[in-house]
Amino acid sequence: MINLSSFIAFHARRTPERPALKYRGEEISYAVFDARIRKAAGWLAAQGIGAGDVVAVLMKNSAAFLELVFATSHLGAVFLPINFRLSRDEVGYIAGNAGARLLMVDEELAANAAGAKIVVLDEAAQQSVTRLAGGAAAAPMHVRAPSDLMRLMYTSGTTDRPKGVMLSYDNFYWKSADQTIALGLSAETRLLVVGPLYHVGALDLPGIAVLWHGGFIRIERNFEPETALAAIAEDRLNAAWFAPVMTTAMLTCPTRDRYDVSSLTWAIGGGEKTPELRIRAFSEYFRNARYIDAYGLTETVGGDTFMEAGREIEKIGSTGRAIAHVEIEIRDEEGRTLPPNVNGEICLCGPKITRGYWKDSEKTAAAFFGDWFRSGDVGYLDDEGFLYLTDRKKDMIISGGENIASSEVERVIYELSEVREVAVIGLRDARWGERPVAIVVLAEGASLELPALTEHCRARLASFKVPKQLVVRDSLPRNPSGKILKRVLRAELETSE
Repeated sequence: MINLSSFIAFHARRTPERPALKYRGEEISYAVFDARIRKAAGWLAAQGIGAGDVVAVLMKNSAAFLELVFATSHLGAVFLPINFRLSRDEVGYIAGNAGARLLMVDEELAANAAGAKIVVLDEAAQQSVTRLAGGAAAAPMHVRAPSDLMRLMYTSGTTDRPKGVMLSYDNFYWKSADQTIALGLSAETRLLVVGPLYHVGALDLPGIAVLWHGGFIRIERNFEPETALAAIAEDRLNAAWFAPVMTTAMLTCPTRDRYDVSSLTWAIGGGEKTPELRIRAFSEYFRNARYIDAYGLTETVGGDTFMEAGREIEKIGSTGRAIAHVEIEIRDEEGRTLPPNVNGEICLCGPKITRGYWKDSEKTAAAFFGDWFRSGDVGYLDDEGFLYLTDRKKDMIISGGENIASSEVERVIYELSEVREVAVIGLRDARWGERPVAIVVLAEGASLELPALTEHCRARLASFKVPKQLVVRDSLPRNPSGKILKRVLRAELETSE
């Protein structure tokens, strides 16, 4: 029976008292979670929701969020998580474009809700949607087919207006099977979720696949470095997904040594290439855990490659090799396959990859070479099939007719001890077309001037790759997966010129 709620019901029958979730101190067993899903589904049905209808949520992390993931599926409806950091106009566009029938919104976010019938969840309802349900009867499960639409997820918009990624049941189940193989998921997996659940990183990497196995998920409403460390210690959590900025925050947390984090066995990183210093610092603090660099997309339900144990330093800069049921090729603009160690567009093929974009046949057609999905990312495969990211195509800087991979320049700048974070972008230039600009966040107490940066880069890069301008900031804008929003930096700096 294809339905997300079916595996919750399975575990509720076999191990009813086994804990499934923990949120704000409340531990929720599989039996209780199953009952809440059925009652929440009954309440949704009473709101007029049926098979194929889109239910949107504008919510922070909570137990209610996961109840709605499963209750929506239980009815055969389509789940749409929306980034709670978006403006009212952006939320309205997404809900309207998706044709959402209902928008569930946390009370603190209600001012930004638009585009559908709105239901507000107060703090009690965030603990469980059933607080809204009153005497609503439990709903029967609606059987789905593998190819049926399960979820819509709108792209983060790092390079373009958000597009509705269509994710089916077979996309979810194939990605869960592949992550089981790659990560060794089991009933003993105890996952920390601190990333926002509206994002594929928190919801799917491995996210709710842990519940497929009868494992345990601890949900934190927001990410705070000390809270995350305390959660690992308190519930002996052994798995996590962290955006890069989260990893940095925990490793630099001044109270980190108060917490016993020895239970953690692995944490998935992602969003950008991880510097060697960060990998080593992670291993020194989380002594029993390995840092798993990964590559994935919303369009593939995340996790297309994982770094293999023991090869992190040998293959520094790589995000690992493809999982069991994903193939990766590097192709040129005409779709021709390129040989190893040659840069081109990263293209993927496999059963966990989206069939396209919601109501947009033109963008869907442009996103594929036949059965191969075009990621829009630039990279290469080495002779052993390890993937190396070079850049997003639209982040490529072209100066004087020469292509500059911003990540290559960033990697060199990261060697400076004065630099905590860096982004390199191209700005319009009357002479060169574009000039490379380095935007840095400095380490505490450090200083850096352009001449010192220039000297460092000239010793390691071709002269046309050396940044012509240095901008120092307190922070860099990022999306929830940790990717730096270079379009935001570019717009801000172009406006100030």
